Amino acid sequence: MELWLIRHGLPLRIDGGDGPADPPLSPEGVEQAELMASWWSRHPIDAIYASPMQRAHETARPLAAATGLELTLDDGLREFDAHLNFYVPIEELRADEEAWKRLVEEWLSPEAEAKRQDFRVQVIASIDAIVARHPGERVAVVCHGGVINAYLSDIISLPGTMWFEPAYTSVSRAMAGGSHKQLVSLNETPHLPNLVMPATMG
Repeated sequence: MELWLIRHGLPLRIDGGDGPADPPLSPEGVEQAELMASWWSRHPIDAIYASPMQRAHETARPLAAATGLELTLDDGLREFDAHLNFYVPIEELRADEEAWKRLVEEWLSPEAEAKRQDFRVQVIASIDAIVARHPGERVAVVCHGGVINAYLSDIISLPGTMWFEPAYTSVSRAMAGGSHKQLVSLNETPHLPNLVMPATMG
């Protein structure tokens, strides 16, 4: 089967609160989701899954509307930091040198790496279950950068979990079925009007 892993659009920033941060899409993110749906719905799709987090299922809705498919939410597609009470887009984090340094130090700790490996196992199991339900079909999975990294790093046998930065509403494609998995493309954004620039660049 053909698997599309789609990152959500740009969300709003949440600086803190009482519960886990679950931001909706920003106006720019809504536009990105609509552009993605308009471009990619030209190809037949058999099913659409999404993380239950707002930024993911809001990104998936235009694609579901354009294809006439029902959207299925899957809790196993949540992001690894879903428990945090803040959400700051990564390009904003990188712009704050001190905040970024602290975050990188946390990511590189043995405790954080152990949690990421547990997350990777959970993500692989969740997406493999979706694959098993749709043999010979094309399925879109709208989720998060960490989820996409976790699954694709398994496909190409990389030990880490955060090795590339998916652009907002980018599509990465894979072939999967049984024990066979193959990466087809990475970070496709033909639907976006401007060249996607890495968050590390000005």
